[in-house]
Amino acid sequence: MKYIDEFRDGELARGLSAAIAAATQPGREYAFMEFCGGHTHAISRYGVTDLLPTSVRMVHGPGCPVCVLPIGRIDMAIELALKHQAILCSYGDCLRVPASDSLSLLKAKSRGGDIRMIYSASDALNIARDNPNREVVFFAIGFETTTPPTAVVIRQAAQEGLKNFSVLCCHVLTPAAMHCILASSEVHLDGFVGPAHVSTVIGSQPYEVFAEQHGKPVVIAGFEPLDVMQAILMLIRQVNDGRSEVENEFTRAVTREGNRKAQALVDAIFELRPSFEWRGLGTIEKSALAIRHAYADFDAEQRFHLEYRVVPDHKGCECGEILRGVKEPRACKLFGNVCTPENPVGSCMVSSEGACAAHYTYGRYRDVADTQKQY
Repeated sequence: MKYIDEFRDGELARGLSAAIAAATQPGREYAFMEFCGGHTHAISRYGVTDLLPTSVRMVHGPGCPVCVLPIGRIDMAIELALKHQAILCSYGDCLRVPASDSLSLLKAKSRGGDIRMIYSASDALNIARDNPNREVVFFAIGFETTTPPTAVVIRQAAQEGLKNFSVLCCHVLTPAAMHCILASSEVHLDGFVGPAHVSTVIGSQPYEVFAEQHGKPVVIAGFEPLDVMQAILMLIRQVNDGRSEVENEFTRAVTREGNRKAQALVDAIFELRPSFEWRGLGTIEKSALAIRHAYADFDAEQRFHLEYRVVPDHKGCECGEILRGVKEPRACKLFGNVCTPENPVGSCMVSSEGACAAHYTYGRYRDVADTQKQY
């Protein structure tokens, strides 16, 4: 398939691997954070790390939207279904994220909650149209990629005068999380592999601050293994040259300006929250979106008078450290033993884009063996 097969070519991968090895400088270590769950998945699935020299280390960042969602937000969604008897519409990845009191959306469904898996925001709007006598809430999560579709359905609901439709908005912003990572001294980074889908919406311009003010190069990459490898090579060359620039490897989909139409729609429907809690990163100022006052009728938090409550993660779970790039999945004592995709203890094991799920699925036997030796 065009634009797929070419970016999975084994011979080209071997050539890129050789080029990366040749570009690394003796005695120098390189650490790059991929800030996209799709990249984390691709790196594990295609064994990209096995094609890199030992001096090049990939650090997993908080790029999985399900993973960064704190327990308190899942609790709010469960409250809507069980207490307020609303039809709760959610993307599938959210259903098994552990919440308070040993619950999850899936377990809340087994207790009688009307919780429905959807594939798009428009599915939730259709459910509201089909059930005019029921309150229908769309549990909207994700980064800038999934925000425009949420804006579309809110605008459509307003235009149609749908009184039974609302949105529990949990959309978060990528640059804010990158600022948070750099503000911490927990992990040393030489640069970022910039996210793919997010960048198709916001463009490459928002990353320029990281190169200009923080001295960290950013290379936006596509999702395929050769995309990621080419981006790593570009980052190594920047580091070697002492450059800090924003480069775009994913030119077939990303521009500097991004999708202006999508940006305008999002700006019309949403505004910045003063602050928002992220799993693993804590509370970050101006890092998430809220529904504007003009569309307050469609804000589930206001309609149902929901109050957010901070809930700590499982004591043995290392998701927070993994999301910050401080630890790898195999450093968690629960990984592959108590915590598996079938029985996740933390959110990083739920979504296929989560670092733990990716490691378990594509590097399970090696990582579990290492974990058992370590502990």
